[in-house]
Amino acid sequence: MTIATTPRLWGRYVAVGDSLSEGLEDARPDGTYRGWADRLAEQLAGRAYDEGRSFEYANLAVRGRLMADIAVRQVDEALELDPDLVSIWGGGNDCLRPRADIDAVSALLEDAVRRVRATGADVLMSTTTYVKGAPLVSLAHPKAAELTANIYTIAAKHDCYVTDVWGLRALRDWRMWADDRIHMSALGHRLVAKRAYAALGFPVGAGVFDPLPRQPSVPLADQARGHAVWARTYLAPWVVRRIRGTSTGDTLNGKRRVPSRFDSAQADGTRADAGVRPSVG
Repeated sequence: MTIATTPRLWGRYVAVGDSLSEGLEDARPDGTYRGWADRLAEQLAGRAYDEGRSFEYANLAVRGRLMADIAVRQVDEALELDPDLVSIWGGGNDCLRPRADIDAVSALLEDAVRRVRATGADVLMSTTTYVKGAPLVSLAHPKAAELTANIYTIAAKHDCYVTDVWGLRALRDWRMWADDRIHMSALGHRLVAKRAYAALGFPVGAGVFDPLPRQPSVPLADQARGHAVWARTYLAPWVVRRIRGTSTGDTLNGKRRVPSRFDSAQADGTRADAGVRPSVG
């Protein structure tokens, strides 16, 4: 088998994963999170409704979750919803653990993929993000590279779709990331959603994945002040949570647990599959 590239007529999509699939930092006007998975669902829903087909979407992803939760509990719950497409994006939080065993993480992921594929449903996997040079998370770069290689191996073995986030060079622009430097901004989520849509075999507009125009360089003094603010505001609380073994997602259980019709107006009143390149404003 090979990595899947041909689109199908999916009617029920369920996303599982961590904060990236939950959509952190891609906030709607009402404060709820949107994210790449919601944006992908909008694109799939718009296509289905235009063709007179039904389409439903659920999102069970929770911030901070490790692969042991994603690949077991979340996938178990996803399969109970009888999906024909499941996206699985996780492992980033595992890579941040110094003692993480990537072989064990990959084995959990492959078992989850095997169980989903046994039902006849398709799987959309995502590589890790390229974190070399990023503050804090750059320590996870070797583990992230290993996990990404394993993801491609698993996908080829089980004929899954793969969103190549690792190779998305435009995502290495800090404008694609939120102030916490860990989660994607709305621009980043929009870009990844288009990458996922393309990974499923659908055409996207020309230039969608091109890097953004260069910005003027920031003076070193301003950079230093920005690093200090980031350390106080985001790094210190993160370290405290790691020491305590807690997560901001400990009390959460998925934002959209029941598959239902997905109306793009739930996001911001616009269609996500317009094929335009994101702009900075």
